[in-house]
Amino acid sequence: MRLAVLTCLVAMGALCAPQASAGTRVLVQTHTYDIAGNSGAALIEAMDSKGPKHGFMTHAIAQTAYTVDWELGVVQDQGSCRIRQANGTLNLTYTFPRVASLVTPALKKRWNQFFAGVRAHEETHGRVAREMMRVTERSITGITVADDPSCYKTRSEARRRIQAAYAEYEAKQNAFDAREHRDGGHVEHLIAALMKP
Repeated sequence: MRLAVLTCLVAMGALCAPQASAGTRVLVQTHTYDIAGNSGAALIEAMDSKGPKHGFMTHAIAQTAYTVDWELGVVQDQGSCRIRQANGTLNLTYTFPRVASLVTPALKKRWNQFFAGVRAHEETHGRVAREMMRVTERSITGITVADDPSCYKTRSEARRRIQAAYAEYEAKQNAFDAREHRDGGHVEHLIAALMKP
């Protein structure tokens, strides 16, 4: 599951020289929540009640959340405005379950396989978010607007392109989730394998 919150903060400032931290930065945090159980079914039930919120009443097994910030360096020349540099920060947060009870060797093996699949799913969301940042950076770097001494039009165009990239990649995230969570899909297979007796 994924929680995408675009808090696109666009700070504009004139640059005198390139900054050392140019480009996209990715800051990753990983959180866990504890579950307990002596069977695969008990672990699934624990995740259903303790996992990260997904909607009003339901919980996800795991979650990828992210926020995005952009700092844009501009240069002004004879009334025109150009985005010389776009520094993006992707704040990526993963939330995973952690088994906090003793389990049998057979259940531990099934759990490890289940968890590897869950981690791969969430990391795919993270890769899509990283790709969104790279595409957005290329899209907004170099925007030039004539007759824009206050950089208002340039800033508006940057926001428009950021929102367009976000919408495109949000659709990719949703399509990935739809494939993974469909009946008979990858997530269903992971759960079924964990619940084997």
